[in-house]
Amino acid sequence: MQLGITKLYRVVPSTLTLLLLLNLSFAPIIAQEDPAAPVRNTEVDFLLSYYQQDGNNSPVTGGVGTEELKDIAPIIIVNVPMANNRQLSVTTGVEFYTSASSDNVDPARTGASGSDARAHLDIGYGGDLLSSKQSWGLNVGVSAEYDYTSLWIGGNWGKSSANENTQFSLAGRFFFDQIQLIYPIELRQRGVELLNENRRQTLNFSTSINQVLTKKMQASVSADFVYQQGLLSTPFHRVYFANETLAQVERLPDNRLKLPVALRLNYYWSDFLVSRLSYRFYYDDFGINANTFNIEVPMRINQFFAFSPFYRHHTQTAADYFAGFQQHASGAEFYTSDFDLSAFDSHKYGIGIRYYPLEGLGAINWPFSDKPALIKRLDARFAYYTRSDGLDAFTASFGISFVLK
Repeated sequence: MQLGITKLYRVVPSTLTLLLLLNLSFAPIIAQEDPAAPVRNTEVDFLLSYYQQDGNNSPVTGGVGTEELKDIAPIIIVNVPMANNRQLSVTTGVEFYTSASSDNVDPARTGASGSDARAHLDIGYGGDLLSSKQSWGLNVGVSAEYDYTSLWIGGNWGKSSANENTQFSLAGRFFFDQIQLIYPIELRQRGVELLNENRRQTLNFSTSINQVLTKKMQASVSADFVYQQGLLSTPFHRVYFANETLAQVERLPDNRLKLPVALRLNYYWSDFLVSRLSYRFYYDDFGINANTFNIEVPMRINQFFAFSPFYRHHTQTAADYFAGFQQHASGAEFYTSDFDLSAFDSHKYGIGIRYYPLEGLGAINWPFSDKPALIKRLDARFAYYTRSDGLDAFTASFGISFVLK
């Protein structure tokens, strides 16, 4: 029996997260700057991330026990320019993971750790309407693993002011998830009352305003509205009540509202130094309030080489339904011992590195094409994450970008 990773460990970088981690642009923030020229060549990015974590609060065993996990995720992104300022993008990849804690769903199962793979595909199509300073895009995607399948569709729209100093954008996505209900082995054998829902729908709507304040300063405000309905608990998460030795299945409400609001400020000090500050406030109706502060300082060593140290601090309150091992009171309607929903502080430290020669790193012959591929840049990013409940994690991300001439 294999087990999916989607709900078990939320801190594993997603495809979007990895793309953001490798974004180390040093374009000057100048009010009079012309908009970037449309992409003229097909670009291909190969990305690879490695993630490992350890801790002692696994929700699979009721809030105690190993959280050891390792994840490797190769990703390919292809952007193809088309006529009339249109562009087609394809993102695909596979995540491979091993998790010691998932073996505890069925301890009798042989093997050192549970393992699984998640395959995903996202296709986007969009363009720019230069005469009206608008942009638009549509995308569809699918993600599948052993016990979890997700389909999504989305779109975005943006508009710039006449002088390009103000940008307003809207984006939305709808996810439809199908979950295979896999319970801890002893609950299957006992025949207890089990969950009666195996689907989840998620609506994610976001809006943002970006404003150039001066020749060197740019600010943005963004807000998200996320509404989920359906199965929001994880069927193989155990919960132990006070003075009881037999576990129950985690139970959470069948709807959830999340409202994050973020502020960002970028300041261009020189061609060799930029600072990026951000703050996010998060609220959801599970009872969690969170504050996140982030600072990143991209620095150029020369025209070809740059590095970017960063730091992130996050603090949150506990969900109304959270309690630790054997700390839940009997008679509660909803309950979880997942420490992702507990109160904690976390710190993340790291550095990004980019090598980006003006003429590229060289050309190689591309399979099935008589045109050379120019190696455009190399990226790497390393981060260490620590949480007040004892969870520690390390992430390494690598990227190489090509332009097809």
